Amino acid sequence: MLALVAGVTGAATGFFGPASTGLLPEVVLAEQLQPANGLRASAVSTGEILGPLLGGLLVTAAGAGWAIAIDAVTFAVSAACLAMLRIPARVAAEPSSFLTELREGWFAFRSRRWVWTFVAYFAIVNLLWGAWGVLGPIVSERDLGGAAAWGTILAAMGVGALAGSLLAAQVKPRRPLLLAAIADGLFVLPLAFLAAAPPVPLIAFGALLAGAGMALAISVWESTLQRHIPGKSLSRVSSYDWFGSLAFYPLGLAIWGPVAAVIGVSVSLWLAFGLAVAVTLLLISVPDIRHLPAAPPPASATVGSPAEG
Repeated sequence: MLALVAGVTGAATGFFGPASTGLLPEVVLAEQLQPANGLRASAVSTGEILGPLLGGLLVTAAGAGWAIAIDAVTFAVSAACLAMLRIPARVAAEPSSFLTELREGWFAFRSRRWVWTFVAYFAIVNLLWGAWGVLGPIVSERDLGGAAAWGTILAAMGVGALAGSLLAAQVKPRRPLLLAAIADGLFVLPLAFLAAAPPVPLIAFGALLAGAGMALAISVWESTLQRHIPGKSLSRVSSYDWFGSLAFYPLGLAIWGPVAAVIGVSVSLWLAFGLAVAVTLLLISVPDIRHLPAAPPPASATVGSPAEG
């Protein structure tokens, strides 16, 4: 039963992510999109830092059942807040079938090389990032002192994510995708540090930089999508983005254990590091990634206005 409910939750999250990406431009001015994405990411990062702490206190004070019930109430509060949003009136779209909308979204996705190239990059790095999640606890238990060390490293990554989210609210890059590619590429640092098994503070520092870079990259990426993709196609393109980016992540969690059993934990981490560096350099070599401006030309911006949806 728990697995079934978890599956329903995952499916609902699959709807929520793309819809929230498409919703933000309708309630925020274009020039405020990146600060808004940075603020949203900051809220998420703060929750990821405070959530485990508050959850632990609730479990200790009231028990696991009450802790989960209180967590459920927070989702109800979130739903109520979303229900109170007031978005501008839009022209009703012509009725069309699901398959038609799917095809239109796919055309909008594949017709922009900078979109599908970055999503392909996300897909590969999420596959490689599985090495961190699977092998990190093993290295921590074997070489770093156990769960306390791993908890410190993950906490540092959470703090870095918060810092990166706050930075995203301030930066105004002229070449946003180049910044996103370089910032997200910082995730290679903790892979290398974990492979070398240096002292915990050094791994935690690498995790902090990676958390900051990934949070900054995601905020800049979403802001770029929201500025350059027409409003009527934005959520559909975002759906393909989410699907492509996460498609290989479960595979990454599945393969790195067997790979490490064959070639060793350290070698596996170095392999993930090397492949990550290669795919990051490959992404940066794409001209569309290096040269896409922060906003489309005025004519394109008019075509992509939210009223078009």
